Amino acid sequence: MKEAVYIGTNPSSPPDLQELLGGVALGDQKAFAALYDAVASPVFGVVRSVLRDQAQSEEVAQEVLVEVWRSAPRYRPDRGTAINWILTLAHRRAIDRVRSVEAAAAREHRAALLDRVPEYDHVTEQVEARLEREQVRRCLRTLTELQRQSVTLAYYRGLTYREVAEALALPLGTVKTRLRDGLIRLRDCLGVSA
Repeated sequence: MKEAVYIGTNPSSPPDLQELLGGVALGDQKAFAALYDAVASPVFGVVRSVLRDQAQSEEVAQEVLVEVWRSAPRYRPDRGTAINWILTLAHRRAIDRVRSVEAAAAREHRAALLDRVPEYDHVTEQVEARLEREQVRRCLRTLTELQRQSVTLAYYRGLTYREVAEALALPLGTVKTRLRDGLIRLRDCLGVSA
């Protein structure tokens, strides 16, 4: 079998990239070596212009050239020149790397936010406490006078049920009933589940 010669006798003449790509599509390693030598620098240049990082550019350029070896049979000369096809592969791969790096950074940022323990916010705590107090006062105003007095004595002054009954001059059972009814109304008003 006759071996194809891909580089002309004149070393200054550029190789025919379409012919080399056809050889690569057939699995010709010498054609790939010649194609590699011809396009490695422009591929690196395109990748470098997108990534701006030397190490990543070298890595992606190598990935592109491996992709050229694997996908050479898919090249269609009627759709464009061989160099444009290869440089399009390079540009796409570089853009994919940028997107991948950005997505990884976004994932790390979200994870860091989830791991971050919020600092104690004294002002927020004060505002929330004030709002809760105002809501309790508003709900206390919805109680009957006897319920409000019973709840206030028992829960704000710390009196026992018996002491509340003595302070209001009411039977103990009446105070317990008023407290229970008042607490149920407060619970409903505050939206607290039972």
